[in-house]
Amino acid sequence: MVEDKDFMKTLLVTGGAGFIGGNFIHFLLRETGVQVVNLDKLTYAGNLDTLAPLAGNARHVFVQGDIGDRALVDRLLADYAVDAVVNFAAESHVDRSIDGPADFVQTNVVGTFNLLDCARRYWAGLGRAGQEGFRFLHVSTDEVYGSLGTEGRFTETTPYAPNSPYSASKAASDHLVRAWHHTYGLPVLTTNCSNNYGPYQFPEKLIPLVTLKALAGEPLPIYGTGANVRDWLYVEDHCRAIWRVLEAGRPGEVYNVGGDSERTNLEVVDTLCALLDELVPDSPHRPHARLKTFVSDRPGHDLRYAIDATKLRAELGWAPHERFETGLRRTLRWYLDNQTWCRRVMDGSYRGQRLGTGEGRP
Repeated sequence: MVEDKDFMKTLLVTGGAGFIGGNFIHFLLRETGVQVVNLDKLTYAGNLDTLAPLAGNARHVFVQGDIGDRALVDRLLADYAVDAVVNFAAESHVDRSIDGPADFVQTNVVGTFNLLDCARRYWAGLGRAGQEGFRFLHVSTDEVYGSLGTEGRFTETTPYAPNSPYSASKAASDHLVRAWHHTYGLPVLTTNCSNNYGPYQFPEKLIPLVTLKALAGEPLPIYGTGANVRDWLYVEDHCRAIWRVLEAGRPGEVYNVGGDSERTNLEVVDTLCALLDELVPDSPHRPHARLKTFVSDRPGHDLRYAIDATKLRAELGWAPHERFETGLRRTLRWYLDNQTWCRRVMDGSYRGQRLGTGEGRP
């Protein structure tokens, strides 16, 4: 079990029924002794099935609600005497942001503003010890930095250059977090992570989407030539990084979190197909790689992202436990063992169709 900070007894975690937030709550309840107040609006990507294994856990309180609801956030902070806020709540899929950017601005920008301002007023009313111990950790993305060429990596000082409505909304929220520290003194922390993968990921994302389509014998869509490169981070490694930053990060600082696992999208799909061939030997669709289908590229598709996590490693002693191949194997085994979860999260409006073409928008 991870040793808790003396002052950190209760966390308000927003977006805790989603992919990364849900995994973080599982991590906290498994590895620490903190109490978790979980605030989630339960949009399409928030799913109570992700929290089902936590039923009956006295250290987990679920509240359905919006981070933009000032009265609700104020009440939760005060009623539970919150020691830290960890903000995962966000619209997070680039393709959806192309089709409907307004929701991204509302949640990621306006919602983060409200959460920050509620936290500022709550923090200002704490005693000195409470103020010194309080933290507001904002979880962001490497996409705020824009697109890399074939060389180099993003560092914490890389200028922002967002290229999609999603990344622009996250960049705006990052700037608000920075401003609330420098203007008001709120003790904030920001993490910018690379592409996450692992259990409980909504199947619009590449790895679960391709997994479920391959198991069903459906075409596996690959944008363009599949040459776009991402740095892949196993979600449990990310959760450990967030907890470590919360424990020991310096207020006002930014920490990049990367898996040191760059792969092209085509390499990801090929590796996944080979693992499925091994793990599902009786599949009628083997070899699964024959299902690969190249489709038109996403508008404004960034070529490459890569994170330099040197600061996090050097200052806080964090390093990923999983290599891409080991993390992907764990991920596929989870999806194979949790087909009921997969079916239930697909019961809504999303059925694995193509998103983000920009069609239908003026």
